Amino acid sequence: MTDGSGAGPEASLPPVAAARVRAGRESGTWSSALSTAEFAAIRSVGFAPVGQVMGTTVVRIGFAGFGGCGYRQGMFGSGRATTQTSAQNVWSGFAPLVRAHYDARRQAIGRLLAECAVLGGDGVVGVRLTVGPFLDADTLEFQAIGTAVRAAGEVRPGRPFSSHLSGQDFAKLVTAGWIPVSLVLGISIGIRHDDWAVRSQTGRVWAGNIEVDGWTELVQHARHEARTHLQQDVWQQGADGCVLSGMELSIRERECPNAENQRDHIVRTVLLGTAVAAFRTRAPAAAPHSLAVLSLDRRGRQGAG
Repeated sequence: MTDGSGAGPEASLPPVAAARVRAGRESGTWSSALSTAEFAAIRSVGFAPVGQVMGTTVVRIGFAGFGGCGYRQGMFGSGRATTQTSAQNVWSGFAPLVRAHYDARRQAIGRLLAECAVLGGDGVVGVRLTVGPFLDADTLEFQAIGTAVRAAGEVRPGRPFSSHLSGQDFAKLVTAGWIPVSLVLGISIGIRHDDWAVRSQTGRVWAGNIEVDGWTELVQHARHEARTHLQQDVWQQGADGCVLSGMELSIRERECPNAENQRDHIVRTVLLGTAVAAFRTRAPAAAPHSLAVLSLDRRGRQGAG
C-alpha cells in the first residue's frame, strides 16, 4: 500500500513511530487497547487485532483570528449584538483557530491510519481523540489512539477505516451489514456580546425565570454550524450516514475589547462521530409462514375431524 507519492505509509510516520511499528510487525505479536469482551466481539465477525496504533501532533496556536464580537456601542450603553461564528468569514471571528483544530486532529488521525497500514490492518476501532495543553494554554497536543484490526477474508478496503466504536458496537454494525468509513468532525466557535438585553435579563433577580435570548441564539448558532460541518464531512467521505459519538460544548467569557467594563461570551462546539456505509444488499424480510395450532378442546378437535 502506498500514498500518492509512491512511498509506503511508513514514510509518512515520524522516525520513532516507524521504528516502533516495524518492531511490532516483525515480532509477530500484537498489543491492543481492547477489553476481553471487545476482543471476543471483533473475533466473532471475522476480524482480529494486529496492534495498538497512535497518532499525535503538537500545535502552537500563534493566531486565533481577530476575534471581534461585532458589537458597536450606541448612546447610553445601548446597541444590539449579533452572534458571530467561525464560518461567517475566513478571517473574522475564530476561523483560523477552527482550521488549526481541524488540521491537527486530521493529522493525528492520518498518522494513526499510517501505522495501521504498516501493520497490515484494514482499519482502527475504539479510537479515542484527546486534546490537552502541552507547555501552556497556547500549545496543544492532539492525540488519537486505537486498535488496528484486519479481516480474515481476502477482500481488502481501498483505504483503512477509522472508528470511535467499541469492539461490541463494531461487531453489531458489521452484523447489520454496515462498515465504518472514517471518523468525522464538526467544529464551530461562536461569540456574542452581552448587550443591554442580555444584561437586563440576567441582572434582574426579581424577574424570575426568564429565557436569555442572546445566549440561546449563541448556542443555537454554534451547534447548527458544527452539525453542518459534520454533515459535509460525511458527504466528502462518500458515506451513507453517521453514528455520533457525542457533542462537546464549552463556554467562557472575556472582557469585551469594544466596550469598557462589558463582557463577551464564547462557545466552542465539537461533534465527533463515525461515518458508515452499507457493504451488502440486505434482502427484505420474508413473509411469516402460517402456523398450525392444535386446539386443547377435545370436542372441538373431534368436530374439526
